[in-house]
Amino acid sequence: MSGPAARFFAVIPAAGAGTRLGAPQPKQYLALGGRPMLRWSVDALLAAPWIERVLVVVAPDDGRAATLLEGLARVEVLAAGGAARRDSVLAGLRALAATGARDDDWVLVHDAARPGLAPRLLERLRDRLGESAVGGLLALPVSDTVKRAAGDGRSVAATVERERLWLAQTPQMFRLGLLLDALSAHAGVTDEAAAVERAGHAPLLVEGARANFKVTTAEDLELMRALLERR
Repeated sequence: MSGPAARFFAVIPAAGAGTRLGAPQPKQYLALGGRPMLRWSVDALLAAPWIERVLVVVAPDDGRAATLLEGLARVEVLAAGGAARRDSVLAGLRALAATGARDDDWVLVHDAARPGLAPRLLERLRDRLGESAVGGLLALPVSDTVKRAAGDGRSVAATVERERLWLAQTPQMFRLGLLLDALSAHAGVTDEAAAVERAGHAPLLVEGARANFKVTTAEDLELMRALLERR
């Protein structure tokens, strides 16, 4: 007899300061179309009724998220974020494991600074990865010609073959136990998929969308604002 069906949870690491944007406050709290960026990202995940809980991990001294998200069903704020993304995600995973989530349950890790996530991408991710033992991530195949810079950072050293290159996006969706072990064992990674790769697994690629880009610069912010105001 098979065990209980795997459940779905989400973690949003939101402890970063977003200094590259040059804003006076962390970028996840900047307003876009009348809502803070973080609220857009949370609402995108809440649009999927099959996600049981959304855990937002913020810095220990950050009280804004709790106020911003107060009263939202299925949303919890955990003020235990760390200096690095990995630390915040690990805090979220450990909190889920401590409150009843099982090793074979799914966890979707999503950037607070990707407010353009569309419901159809969540459905695609779930449908493509649901039977996988490992999981995978939203990503986009590279369409532009890619150049590798020389040591001076100002001249071209080589043109990189793009046929098998993909740009990673989020959510990245993995089994809880596998992701917890991978992140615990591998520091210095910039996303969850990298930790899973280092643990010897091959995450699956699921095609994302251009509108699901990460807001990093002032130009990104204005482009995302224009996209969201059309919704």
